[in-house]
Amino acid sequence: MTTAATTVEEGTDSPYALSHLDALESEAVHIFREVAGEFEKPVILFSGGKDSIVMLHLALKAFAPAPVPFALLHVDTGHNFPEVLDYRDRTVAEHGLRLHVASVQDYIDRGVLKERPDGTRNPLQTLPLTEKIREERFDAVFGGGRRDEEKARAKERVFSLRDEFSQWDPRRQRPELWNLYNGRHAPGEHVRVFPLSNWTELDVWQYIARENIELPEIYYAHEREVFKRGGMWLTAGEWGGPKDGETVEKRLVRYRTVGDMSCTGAVDSDADTIEKVITEIAASRLTERGATRADDKMSEAAMEDRKREGYF
Repeated sequence: MTTAATTVEEGTDSPYALSHLDALESEAVHIFREVAGEFEKPVILFSGGKDSIVMLHLALKAFAPAPVPFALLHVDTGHNFPEVLDYRDRTVAEHGLRLHVASVQDYIDRGVLKERPDGTRNPLQTLPLTEKIREERFDAVFGGGRRDEEKARAKERVFSLRDEFSQWDPRRQRPELWNLYNGRHAPGEHVRVFPLSNWTELDVWQYIARENIELPEIYYAHEREVFKRGGMWLTAGEWGGPKDGETVEKRLVRYRTVGDMSCTGAVDSDADTIEKVITEIAASRLTERGATRADDKMSEAAMEDRKREGYF
């Protein structure tokens, strides 16, 4: 005899069965609510990139109709894409959110940090980020990192304990069996939280399509003046490009990931709609960071080193 319980478990058309995206959304919402109940002063890292946009969308869902009980934090390198900064400011105003900005330029002006010869400021973000966390006494920091992006992120926990210097020690990370998260930390320490850990780039885009989430226009194909460096198409700008011998040309491109203009490459693409983007990603064999982020290619362990120092 078939019981109701058996029907729910085995029936593919059961109204109780969650789709793949619903299961990911449910997990992320659970994580947001766990942090809200367990920590005193969490904050969401928000760059205006697609992962942080999806993360904010999930936070809005988790606490609706109440407002999101967390502030946003952006580490501004001074070399951000204008379209992304415009999107950030519109989003903050639309939802009545509090935004903290840690400025790399301020640290350079004060002589605390020095410009790199290659003009890249992404590696300079660590100190402004960690000092802002300490100054504001944030005890949980949401990040949009996903395990499919890069090998240093692949072994990250959902709750990642950081010491009083924001540094990551693999020996202090805790098991997370049965989705049970341990947020215990000593005074001065904090926990980095990654609600999108189990998502892939394709999951993110399919969710954006399903939820009709607005993104900065640079994620879709558009004409842009770019030049080639290190096998990537970079946007010309005051940060230090192009150099002698590097030719600027207008191409149809889009961005798979968004970071500092000096290290984020565009890809040749005619994907000007979300459906075309999803088709393009489904056929890709390179992650967005592997294909378009020069800062991840500085050394074999570039991201691992930055994680230990407290970058993400």
